[in-house]
Amino acid sequence: MSCDKDAETRHTLDCFRDRLKRLIQVEPLLDLLHFLEPDRKDRIKAKFREEGNISAATLLIDEIIHSKNCEQGWSRELVTALETVGCKHAAKYVLNSPPEPTEEAENDSCVRLIDLLQLTLVNMKTADVCAHCRVMGLLTQEDQENILKLIENQGNIGGARLLLKRLVKNEAGWFSKFLQALEDTEHHELVRELRGEPCNEDGEAHKSSPVTDKEFHQAATGSLRKTGKNHVNENTQTCFSGSSVLSQKLSLSLCVSRDHLSLSLSSSEEHKRDIVLRDYQMEVARPALEEKNIIICLPTGSGKTRVAVYITKEHLEKRTQMGQPGKVVVLVNKVPLVEQHYKAEFGRFLKHQYSVERVSGASQLKISFPQIIEQNDIIICTAQILENSLAKAKNGDEDGIKLSQFTLMVIDECHHTKKGGVYNHIMIRYLKQKHQNQLLKKQDKSPVPLPQILGLTASPGVGGAMSQQRAEEHILQVSATPAPITINPVYGMLKDPFGDVIKKIMDEIHEHADLKPLCEPGIQNYEQWVVQKEQNAAKEENQKVRVCAEHLRQYNEALHQSNTIRMSDAFRFLDKYHNEELKTKSIADEEGTVTITDTERFLFTLFKDNKAKLQELMGKPQYENNSLAQLKTNILKEFSTRERARGIIFTRTRLSAIALCQWIQENPKFDEVGVSASYLIGGGDQSVVKPMTAAEQKDVLNKFRDGQINLLIATTVAEEGLDIAECNFVIRYCLVTNEIAMIQARGRGRAEDSSYTLVAEAGSGVAERESVNEYREKMMSKAIAKVCKMNRADYEKKIREFQMQAIMEEKVKIKKKQQKGMMKEPPSKISLSCRQCSVFVCSGEDIEKIENMHHVNVTTQFSKLITVRENASLQERLLDYETNGVIACKNCGQQWGSMMLYKSIECPCLHIKNFVVTYGSKKKTFSKWSELPIKFPAFDYTQHADLLVEDSGEEEDMETD
Repeated sequence: MSCDKDAETRHTLDCFRDRLKRLIQVEPLLDLLHFLEPDRKDRIKAKFREEGNISAATLLIDEIIHSKNCEQGWSRELVTALETVGCKHAAKYVLNSPPEPTEEAENDSCVRLIDLLQLTLVNMKTADVCAHCRVMGLLTQEDQENILKLIENQGNIGGARLLLKRLVKNEAGWFSKFLQALEDTEHHELVRELRGEPCNEDGEAHKSSPVTDKEFHQAATGSLRKTGKNHVNENTQTCFSGSSVLSQKLSLSLCVSRDHLSLSLSSSEEHKRDIVLRDYQMEVARPALEEKNIIICLPTGSGKTRVAVYITKEHLEKRTQMGQPGKVVVLVNKVPLVEQHYKAEFGRFLKHQYSVERVSGASQLKISFPQIIEQNDIIICTAQILENSLAKAKNGDEDGIKLSQFTLMVIDECHHTKKGGVYNHIMIRYLKQKHQNQLLKKQDKSPVPLPQILGLTASPGVGGAMSQQRAEEHILQVSATPAPITINPVYGMLKDPFGDVIKKIMDEIHEHADLKPLCEPGIQNYEQWVVQKEQNAAKEENQKVRVCAEHLRQYNEALHQSNTIRMSDAFRFLDKYHNEELKTKSIADEEGTVTITDTERFLFTLFKDNKAKLQELMGKPQYENNSLAQLKTNILKEFSTRERARGIIFTRTRLSAIALCQWIQENPKFDEVGVSASYLIGGGDQSVVKPMTAAEQKDVLNKFRDGQINLLIATTVAEEGLDIAECNFVIRYCLVTNEIAMIQARGRGRAEDSSYTLVAEAGSGVAERESVNEYREKMMSKAIAKVCKMNRADYEKKIREFQMQAIMEEKVKIKKKQQKGMMKEPPSKISLSCRQCSVFVCSGEDIEKIENMHHVNVTTQFSKLITVRENASLQERLLDYETNGVIACKNCGQQWGSMMLYKSIECPCLHIKNFVVTYGSKKKTFSKWSELPIKFPAFDYTQHADLLVEDSGEEEDMETD
């Protein structure tokens, strides 16, 4: 194991300390720990003789955690030694693979009952029971010898005590085996007493099937209650804990404690819904239970959402006890997370007690959002839906809501509050009201109620910080608002004739359009250069350069594909692009066909002339890229060396995810080792690839959890938040972003002995950027630790400074927008023209907004400029509207947007990225409507519906005549 793994094991030993000291058999273990110096071993042995096993185990853990001289790989030696001496349960904790809290609780009940009935159990025929336990694997040979030796020296009872003490250190499942050993040695009365079985009139117990530990746990509850014992004995006291990177936990209250959780026993039905937290989870939850605003920062897979559910439950119960209403909103940043949080966590544990509802853009609920808020206790929704409703309330709309209606706000993946997105807008509203409340208090006025804030994140990141001080500031700003890594460098091909043909085509286009690129094609810098050229040409109405730049962008993407996936995939991409472009130029209507320019004819002919050569080269496997070969080696290794492999491959684009999946499915080598692959991509319509619907994503994830699929090829949609089943390997394929994405992706490898591998072409800079991310991760951990140790007064002062800074920055931002003057101008001051052929499209006064987001033009004049064709990739059913077609320029075939059916009215919806916007003498291009500071009027449904009724009435009259 690597140094990183050794460091991780130290964290694990520390957080599971209270559990491990009761599970470790110190004396036999020491003989197998060669990494410990002799003098350290002597101290531990002395502690064992003087104070017993628990004290010695505590010292052993301390020695390992604080030792700086242990040889690399000692953690693997420790695990092997624990397994060898029969402490497999302890080994599982050291590997950070503890049982589920409910299973842990069941095992603890068994341990407690053995302790309570020890006075009876020590009268067993110890030697006979010992022999049976040895055969069942509950004792090692050394255990058996020690027990028999103790019987010889101290008698049967002494041996029985040692046997019982040793039994309870086994992993879950030991109790039922112990009962069987007692049955086999004819200790029927002891078995009946342990099972809590009633006797019949003859004094004999009713016959029953062998009891499981879980069944016993439910039965033992009653037995324990009869004893009147409500606390845990010193020998069986438990401490639930577990996290491999506990240094990452962050609580705004900076409140850390080591209090143990008491074990609550309940009925069978209550037990199913009981939320049992581990120690580290309770530690980070405690400040929130004290009604403080906190951010919970725990690694992926460590149960952040479960902690949030527990806090939500306690919050609502406390409000009920105080006779006050409680309302919780859970915010997520992705539509699939709404359903996931409902089914797996909040709905599962709380819907029997509270009304829980989920709302997203994909919801089929036909009632208003305020009504949903009013009727439910817990609402899980996308942040954009909440922000839209908050904005409506500010504008005086009755359909809006206010933050004061909530008593608790849970923000999932809260590190996004720093990016200026929707989370940021919501928190700015919160901070403004909080500041206003302070002024109201000074004026002796009642403040506006605000919800308690609970943030969840696996990694707050460092915000691109280059120094430790800046990293600490980033952590404070976010507060105001791992498996071993392997890098496989891949060296480029000596020959790339396929890529050479594409570059030759690109050179001819450069010459035709008189373009002089600043760098070599096939890299990100070229992509940025050609995009800029296309934007400038569109504004200058230089159609020759614009269309050439667009084609160059596609060829550059094909070069990237040939370097990461197959040549055949790159060819298919280019062939599809040219076929679809040709199709737009051949749309027949009553007026003939759309115009095709000389430049477009040149570009189509250029691809046609080189098509055969590209097809020939893509059939020669010797020219395939080496990255793909390395990926193949990695996948085959994982599935050949693991008993049950399950993994995720992260890649940059949707196209590469689909292509890699096809490559795996078509290769028989992968089928031979049991690979069953599928892809998982995003749902937004921002790509040439058909997006995945929420239902399709859900289906893939369910199959992955069930084991029908054991390899996911995913874009970054799978990095954050989504509840993905336990994986034992993660591969980032030619992809690296920032330290947050790295931690999120690596966190998907949740199984023990999981691996994290980066496959990247040497010299591409990917491996180097991953090293920077590793450095930033360490910087982040240090920053969190330092912030947690800050003086409370200094901490609160800093937080106030950053909150005031955020409010002032927002005010400056709004002021700058207002100073631009465009907000004061009517929409008629702007006009739109086709990005491709520059034909005039419409004035801004012809545009209206539906639901404050969709920009439509329903004028008769506009309908004469467009053609409508089918769009098979966009069939998602939404709230009051659906998109069911593509609208395109009748002159050149350029796509302008989509045809939207809104409450039975067809509304052409414009996508601003397809137009050039003219304002005065300036021409600009935009990628989103939000970038254009013009206030368009709301769509007047009644007016347009009346016009349609009148038109249809006139048509009926004409038919009658």
